[in-house]
Amino acid sequence: MARHWHLPSVFLLIFSLSLIHSVFVNCKTLKRDVKALNEIKASLGWRVVYAWVGDDPCGDGDLPPWSGVTCSTQGDYRVVTELEVYAVSIVGPFPTAVTNLLDLTRLDLHNNKLTGPLPSQIGRLKRLKILNVRWNKLQDVIPPEIGELKQLTHLYLSFNNFKGEIPKELANLPELRYLHLHENHFTGRIPPELGTLQHLRHLDVGNNRLVGTIRELIRIEGCFPVLRNLYLNNNYLTGGIPAQLANLTNLEILYLSYNRMTGVIPYSIAHIPKLTYLYLDHNQFSGRIPDAFYKHPFLKEMYIEENAFRPGVKPIGLHKVLELSDADFLV
Repeated sequence: MARHWHLPSVFLLIFSLSLIHSVFVNCKTLKRDVKALNEIKASLGWRVVYAWVGDDPCGDGDLPPWSGVTCSTQGDYRVVTELEVYAVSIVGPFPTAVTNLLDLTRLDLHNNKLTGPLPSQIGRLKRLKILNVRWNKLQDVIPPEIGELKQLTHLYLSFNNFKGEIPKELANLPELRYLHLHENHFTGRIPPELGTLQHLRHLDVGNNRLVGTIRELIRIEGCFPVLRNLYLNNNYLTGGIPAQLANLTNLEILYLSYNRMTGVIPYSIAHIPKLTYLYLDHNQFSGRIPDAFYKHPFLKEMYIEENAFRPGVKPIGLHKVLELSDADFLV
């Protein structure tokens, strides 16, 4: 039997929808976020400011939200949840007012000209999932407060001038999946505590001034359980490749080029099931490379030049620079 709407029910539905729409449109942006964004606006260059019209970053009346600002509704208020201001030549120190946007889940300031340190107040952004400040001129040490960002999944600090040791507090980020620290001035050893990160898929510490051995890095039992890509290239690492590295059964890329590593290549490494790219070049490895590497079903490239291998040892594939785009990592 057909179902009919009673007229009062229709009016009630229309009234309810109108009320919901009215609340969404008329709710105000949290004063904390309005103040913080206007402080940031006052400190940024004209390329950003000209696109930020009005006083309300989430939009006001007929004015749209500011470019690069994403807001969402929480109760009776709107809050800023994403801030993406990249490749607009922002000059000057990291805008500390950003750390007052306590509901941020994504902060992307990459490819600008930011200078000075990453402020310790960054640890206030407890809901942050993606932090991208690569391709700037940031410097000094990474504040230990970075370890307070418990929901962080993606951390991009590459192509800056950070120095000092890689903070072991990064191991306090239980959701971290992608860690990009390459092209900085980090020194000391890579914290083996990073191996306890249960979701870490990509670790890139290449092009720094790091020392130590792979054996030290993987000394914690069951370390790096889902790691796919390990970039240790262009550092000052010594020692050999330990056979235990084969316990990282999800490895697909192992990039060891331009270090000071020695010894023979363990047979066990050839049994990492999905190993696809193996870069051993410009080290001091010696001996032969086991035949199993040449029979590996997935291994596409193995670079071996500038080592002390025995005559007749051959590479696999053509040597080219391996570059992965941001699209391979960002979500």
